[in-house]
Amino acid sequence: MANDVLAIAGGIACAVGSAGACAAGISILRRPAPYLPAGHALVGRDAVDPLPDVLRLGLAGLTVLVRPGPHGELFIGPGAPQPGRTLRRLVLTPLFARAASRGGRLTRDQQVPFRLVVEFVGPSRDAETLLRAFRMLNRQLSDHAPLVSRCVAGRLVPGAVTVAVTGVVDVRELLAAQRSRYAFADGSFDDVGTESAPAALVPMISEPWSGRFGWDGRGAISAEERHLLHALVRAAHDDGRTVRILSPPGSRSARRAIWTELHLAGVDVIADADQRGLVRHLRKLPVRRPRAKGIAPVQRTPQDEHQVNDV
Repeated sequence: MANDVLAIAGGIACAVGSAGACAAGISILRRPAPYLPAGHALVGRDAVDPLPDVLRLGLAGLTVLVRPGPHGELFIGPGAPQPGRTLRRLVLTPLFARAASRGGRLTRDQQVPFRLVVEFVGPSRDAETLLRAFRMLNRQLSDHAPLVSRCVAGRLVPGAVTVAVTGVVDVRELLAAQRSRYAFADGSFDDVGTESAPAALVPMISEPWSGRFGWDGRGAISAEERHLLHALVRAAHDDGRTVRILSPPGSRSARRAIWTELHLAGVDVIADADQRGLVRHLRKLPVRRPRAKGIAPVQRTPQDEHQVNDV
């Protein structure tokens, strides 16, 4: 049906105008979806190429599972490394190429950075594996330094993409030791107000809904849990952090109720595996001005290059 409409509309445009008018008409029909700052995709373990759908739907973030593999690469998915399925090839290169071709933004209406959460998976937790994996990611991000959110001497400068690291490895000590860095640690509400995890190191709080709340989206949320949600979000915002909540499993109607409560509480990012359902719901909600600072890409300096690679 959609293809028929596209063909008819394109034919009409061609019939009533020149070739240029025809191209313009088709371009309008294929206009990208509006950028949704609160939308974040949780990708399944079997996802083959997760980024195109995320960008097409206008979602402003993506969580990918990665593990170190041969040839200095990070491979997507929890299983054995598959040829070609690298973070660099499937996510980083197309993501930054898109931003570079659009003047430093993924979309014309992008106001806040795209949040890429890199979740390390796998059985190994030894320090050598951690260091090797972090160096892989750090080196690949440095190739796109002008477009990546960075922290320089304790000052957070947002770019087109902000990268957070989470999972079975803890990179906080490695990140904290860098004067300039292109990746950040993912945090929890327990980090709010702590000196050991400042916002420049842990700018985003990420927690699953079911980790602190018992309401499953059916019936009405209790006054106590609603008060707790609002209090936690307010405390994180006052501490200079954004908040990302991961939706629980369950029916779409139940998750929609939870999504609505998250929006009312001021949660910055709502993460869910049901990408299309989340997009449809977010488009129905009142537009809210993003709290995060606007995108301000900066140029890499020789000093930054030395500091980033000296890990």
